[in-house]
Amino acid sequence: MTERHLRAILAEAERVAEQYDQVAQATNSPAHEYLRYAVLRLLEGDANSIPEEVPEVDGVTVGYGRDQAMHDSWGSDVEWWNTVPPQDDCTRFRIFYPEERTLVPQVILTVMAALGAWRVWEGTGAAYGSYDHRERREVHFLWPEGNLVEALLENRVQETDGAVAPDGGQARDVRDRLLVSDGSTSADDLEPRTKRAVEETMTVSLLAKGGRYEVKAASGNRYEVDIIGKSCTCPDWQQRTPDGGCKHMRRVDYEIKQGQIPRRDSQLPPQA
Repeated sequence: MTERHLRAILAEAERVAEQYDQVAQATNSPAHEYLRYAVLRLLEGDANSIPEEVPEVDGVTVGYGRDQAMHDSWGSDVEWWNTVPPQDDCTRFRIFYPEERTLVPQVILTVMAALGAWRVWEGTGAAYGSYDHRERREVHFLWPEGNLVEALLENRVQETDGAVAPDGGQARDVRDRLLVSDGSTSADDLEPRTKRAVEETMTVSLLAKGGRYEVKAASGNRYEVDIIGKSCTCPDWQQRTPDGGCKHMRRVDYEIKQGQIPRRDSQLPPQA
């Protein structure tokens, strides 16, 4: 399911890059900006085409900004950073939805999981903001620059390299504006078992400070990984305790090193 949502995000990000390249003119990370703008358009129902598997939710509004910049402005006024402290080089998405929805709409969770963001806070929308959200709820997600989805966007654009554009030119300009994180590591360089773990469809999120993570497998099963205690609740680890860890432990370790999820102290690893 998240793979289809990721394709929808990438498709919209490519359209943003082609048609609205001005949104990234003032940033050092154009791909990051195109992608987060694509998420905003997708969830607010403004995307050029919305697949059936990404249903529109009435009353959704998406705001985003630099997490550290938000903290510098509002740090003493809101409780957002009590669980996860402000992060450098991270976008904080603030997604508002109707108060009568007792649970966060599933499409929001699915789209943000596909993007590789993790949930860090939820509560009343009256806390602080640029809009009138007194009768709404909001959920926050963190998403780092230099993430692997940026490389996926660049690869998608590269596929059009050499194609003739409608005006007779070459479709290379969008690709040339994208940046790829120096910290990105090719899966081809990994040990075979780790490579398989990285390539398999999984979603990783921080459960709690102290190194506890939740891994949702493609089957829908959820497992808890403790990177300090070196354990996993999956049958493979419980029955065999394989050398180097099960695939879920390997995936968590890889994503921590890549800066896709927080370290055990909830901080992101430093960028390479």
